[in-house]
Amino acid sequence: MGKVTTKIFDLNGKAVDKVKVPKVFKTPLRPDVIKRAVIALQSRGFQPQGRDPLAGKRRSVESLGAGHGISRFPRLRAGGQRSTFAVGTVGGRAAYPPVAEKRIVKRIPRKERLLAIRSALAATASKETVTTRGHIAEDVRDFPLVVVDDIQDLKKTSDVEKAFIKLGVWPDIYRVKESQKERAGRGKTRGRRMKHAVGPLLVISENKGVAQAARNLLGVDVSTVNNLNAELLAPGTHPGRLTVWTKSAFEKLDEIFVGGG
Repeated sequence: MGKVTTKIFDLNGKAVDKVKVPKVFKTPLRPDVIKRAVIALQSRGFQPQGRDPLAGKRRSVESLGAGHGISRFPRLRAGGQRSTFAVGTVGGRAAYPPVAEKRIVKRIPRKERLLAIRSALAATASKETVTTRGHIAEDVRDFPLVVVDDIQDLKKTSDVEKAFIKLGVWPDIYRVKESQKERAGRGKTRGRRMKHAVGPLLVISENKGVAQAARNLLGVDVSTVNNLNAELLAPGTHPGRLTVWTKSAFEKLDEIFVGGG
């Protein structure tokens, strides 16, 4: 990115100052590394699967052997000719059932994880990348979008809504509301009936009430700059999330992700 400085906006959407753009925004886009980092992070939440060793085997069965004009599948001893127990039969065992010992957590080297975060950070400053991801960013004041620290003091959802309208972020939140729909499939009965798109990310240095105020806005996430990760910056492994930075959080980026890298 060629920008040396970027504007700082107040809660009314007016430019009030300028700030130097951190070096981390010069990181090249690496979708492959970002994808590895996001999958590694998601894999920690996967539930291990296993099977009862006796599943499909709680039957008293016997094969009649050859010479009877029927297949040699094991059949119930309790009468009848129903096959069971064997692989491929109704009520039978599985051929290769999942085991709880399987390693399902993906791991990634520390330097590669930091590169993924840096690359995802840099992608948030590109309007082309952000719009390609699906966000509505025509009215966004600038990229990267930096606001005064006063936004951290907001304690009402209506105040956060007004600030986002002035900053040009609200159309993307409206897009998230319009995208909400009922999930297809079994998940409807498992606590995830509705699904929706991902909206803007607000990055702060200190939570003084804005996290509680913004959580009522569908699709909006709030994170402190110290807790940023690849999945927050690139949900679904797709870089270019629409991001709003507070001035203090913006100035800490190099200290956290370049100086410590």
